[in-house]
Amino acid sequence: MTYGYIRVSTDKQTVENQRFEITEFCKKEGISINDWIEETISGTIEPKKRELGNLLKIVKKDDLIICSELSRLGRSIFMIMSILNLLMEKGAKVWTIKDNYRLGDDIQSKVLAFAFGLSAEIERQLISQRTKEALALRKKNGKKLGRPLGSFGNKSKLDGAELAFSVMIFAGTSVNRIAKLYGTHRNTVKRFIEKHKLDSSENMEKVRNLG
Repeated sequence: MTYGYIRVSTDKQTVENQRFEITEFCKKEGISINDWIEETISGTIEPKKRELGNLLKIVKKDDLIICSELSRLGRSIFMIMSILNLLMEKGAKVWTIKDNYRLGDDIQSKVLAFAFGLSAEIERQLISQRTKEALALRKKNGKKLGRPLGSFGNKSKLDGAELAFSVMIFAGTSVNRIAKLYGTHRNTVKRFIEKHKLDSSENMEKVRNLG
């Protein structure tokens, strides 16, 4: 089965643009869509409360889901990664048009799925940990949280994503695509890669051995 997945956030947006993109892509690839899933709902809503949740339940090995871009699946990085990890475990394929991802039943996809799942779990734990720390600090000091505008701390919103970054670099994913996926600026991504030497030959060798 091949599914076309379309999501828009509000009634003011139209599904037609995404449907057109997917239809034109399928013509070029010689693919036929067996079923369309369309919904108007925020990507912040968890999948099980969306039509996407029903699709995730019925999708089977070798099924293909085509969408315009990964952001159609969700609006947070760990939600997207969790969805991709689930689909990879089921042996289903995910293709995106704008992002040009081709995730399926191959070694590279399995390594990516492993990195996605691990990164999602790490980010979930970090968010929980930071929330608890923030609440404790607020209770203790009664002060406004967060660093002053324009100041820099040692922590980064990308902390915990080293493995996922490494795998994407190994797979040839561009800095611009990584930045878009993580909702940050390309320079932030470049600094993070340089700081942790993620594109070094030694690190790439470690990623290669994962497969």
